[in-house]
Amino acid sequence: MQITGELKNNKIIVKKPKDVGRLYNKSGFGKTVSGNKLELDLLEGVFLLDENKIKIFKEKKEISFQKLVSLTSKNVSDFDIKYPVFQDLRKRGYQVKTHNGEKEEGFDFIISKKNDDEKTCFISAFPERKNMDITAIKKLIDNTIEKNAKLWFAIVDEEGDLTYYDISQIVPKGEIRSHKFAKTQGFLLENRVIIFDKKISESLLDKEFFGKPFGEGLQLSMIEAIYLMEGKIIDVLDVSKGKKISQEHLIKRAEKIQSDVVQRLVVFNDLKKKGLIVKTGFKFGTHFRAYTEKPDETHAEYLVHTVESDFKSIWAEISRAVRLAHSVNKEILFARVTSKKIDYIKLGRLRP
Repeated sequence: MQITGELKNNKIIVKKPKDVGRLYNKSGFGKTVSGNKLELDLLEGVFLLDENKIKIFKEKKEISFQKLVSLTSKNVSDFDIKYPVFQDLRKRGYQVKTHNGEKEEGFDFIISKKNDDEKTCFISAFPERKNMDITAIKKLIDNTIEKNAKLWFAIVDEEGDLTYYDISQIVPKGEIRSHKFAKTQGFLLENRVIIFDKKISESLLDKEFFGKPFGEGLQLSMIEAIYLMEGKIIDVLDVSKGKKISQEHLIKRAEKIQSDVVQRLVVFNDLKKKGLIVKTGFKFGTHFRAYTEKPDETHAEYLVHTVESDFKSIWAEISRAVRLAHSVNKEILFARVTSKKIDYIKLGRLRP
């Protein structure tokens, strides 16, 4: 016999004990209320009605699927975004429920842990056309960390298809210790710095993979050169002017090519302190690629893109970056730079 429910005050009440057991105990729908009844929210009602698992009545008159959808869309904000997510996760076997916590927490759904070894999972749903906001993401991450939970994003495209992301904050760490190098001179040629000292060039390349071979010497990127100047490992001579230049002058020179070079330098320095080898990520569409071990022993584990604290982007761009990272077996990190610290936010493609 089919389950029946009664629509009251935008809730669906199931009264028969057998029906309550089938929905609540077996499938995790709804919540129990006084009188051993079960209360379903509107999203649950739409799903169950769509699956022909319930009949819903109001004042003894059966409610059609169209009428329930119309009612739900008026009472549930972003119904057209939330329902595809709820429906998909339910069909995948997850006992997903609407999140009824504080609205400012920013979560739409919750999947409770099945055992002590699992974490509760919070899910936020977004339409494809809504911007990705790094500040909002950081707040969501902080909320899940506080709850010792994990965070998923569900992006709904204009055709109703779903893409899921696992969102987290990590601290990238590598195995490369810093070395002491003999001081040498570099020569500025347009937007690169060349070291001609063979012995020091070999040492810089072998120990921390700085630069790229240039004859018997080494060519450095501007960021590498600035980093080495700061460490008092090189002085830089401007060939066109025939004189030594300061680190500040080299930074200003670099800013003409890369306006965000100072922000990139902050991240480059931080990654180096964390024991990583850092190289350009241009071929992958990011600022850096980072290795936890020497590049001749492993592939880069991370693609790192430096962003401002209030960075926003369309989800199509984020989707492209994540998919590219996955296609080359790397993790994409967005390095959010604030005045106090750097937050490394990881977005990973997820198949629930």
